[in-house]
Amino acid sequence: MPPKVPRPPRRQAPPSAEGPGYAAAARRTSDPRLPPGEALLAGEGRVTPSLRLTIYMVLAARRWRSLLDEHLRPIGQSAARMEAMWAIAYVPPRSPQIEIARLIGIEGATMTRMLDSLETDGLIARRADPADRRSKHIQLTAAGALALQQILDIADALRARLLTGVEENELTEANGFIGMLLDRFETGLPLLDEGLPKYT
Repeated sequence: MPPKVPRPPRRQAPPSAEGPGYAAAARRTSDPRLPPGEALLAGEGRVTPSLRLTIYMVLAARRWRSLLDEHLRPIGQSAARMEAMWAIAYVPPRSPQIEIARLIGIEGATMTRMLDSLETDGLIARRADPADRRSKHIQLTAAGALALQQILDIADALRARLLTGVEENELTEANGFIGMLLDRFETGLPLLDEGLPKYT
């Protein structure tokens, strides 16, 4: 009988940015508070302040939406619905659907499905444009306005708890910085096609 050939050791997958392996990876770094993603890169010396900033922004946005969803679910709402209804309520009158979708940063098809759901629930109404029958004006119904008020009341309470102890000048500075980043996304990054790594 030929001798058995030992199997090569199973290659361990790197810890997921969301999985249980993250905590162990973080403990092996100099900063156990590193968020998911940073722990995987810390050993390579790639955790720069700019990288840390972008990771923090992604995590903060993700966790804020998750917190909203958790507390809006009991009333049958969600962060996505909040964004859509808020945009409908506060965009200039007769704004097209594509403008509402652009404002909240989602694709037109996704916006259409969201509007269908809101309309089914009686929270919005689509009204024909007298000047262009192919175009629809989207408005909150009375039930939609009430639902949005309830949503914003919950969001306001959560935001107040999250930002407890943050000074007004800190909020102003943070808003200015994030606003600058959003403006750069809106206008386009300079020389986007140049200076990027090529792997094709």
